[in-house]
Amino acid sequence: MTPTLRTPSQFNQLRRNVYRVLETASGSRRGISLIFNVLLSTIIALNALAIILHTVPSLNARFPRLFIEFELFSVLFFTIEYLLRVWVCVENEKYGHPVWGRLRYMVSTGALIHLLSILPFYFTLFHTDLALIRILRLFRIFRLFRITRYSHAFRVMQEVVADKKEELLLSLAFLVFMLIIISSVMYYLEHPTQPDKFSSIPATLWWGINAMATVGYGDIHPVTPLGKMLAGLTAVLGIGSFALPTGILASGFAEHIRSHKAHKKNHCPYCGRDF
Repeated sequence: MTPTLRTPSQFNQLRRNVYRVLETASGSRRGISLIFNVLLSTIIALNALAIILHTVPSLNARFPRLFIEFELFSVLFFTIEYLLRVWVCVENEKYGHPVWGRLRYMVSTGALIHLLSILPFYFTLFHTDLALIRILRLFRIFRLFRITRYSHAFRVMQEVVADKKEELLLSLAFLVFMLIIISSVMYYLEHPTQPDKFSSIPATLWWGINAMATVGYGDIHPVTPLGKMLAGLTAVLGIGSFALPTGILASGFAEHIRSHKAHKKNHCPYCGRDF
């Protein structure tokens, strides 16, 4: 029997099917797509666990080959997945061009995170500098960022932060502004008494962060009456300042959940259209 050759249309259909499996947001969350979603999330979670356990000397000495073999398997799996994503990305209208579209995809944020999670392994094959290898191994933690793509909870968080970015930036600017003002005043109050501790305004900023976050490390603290009063006021203001972005995020989550429920109520689960 002569082998059957795939026509261009069959290759396009194969590429489209692979795209729907890999891009779970665009395809169905059933069947192979769901299995791949669960498998990939599990491997990413196991990689995060392996990175943590690898730093335990007793476990590293007892199971050295286990960590090495799992790393080899993970790199091979993620490399194949990355190459498949570069191949099928042209199914997305944004990257439709067969050459420039793939190049645009390769410099996108998601693709760069994917690449950074596997690239250190290949660099370590050609370098013997142990310090460089340790630094490059740190980039393996980028694999954990990829789970945000496949988790509904993480996607909701990203959407809420994106919707409330202006309010969050304003609250952050207010927090930094207040930190600089309070640290500057504290410097002029405490520097004559503690020139070694409050040596400059940048050095006093460390105290300001501790006071506003109510951490209270105690390595730098005021001793003058006015300094103590300002420190107490700073602690109270710090609680309110950190509560401001918390309230913004809480309202954002509430709005997102309400809109999601309203859309789900008016959305047909069978045909995918709104009522």
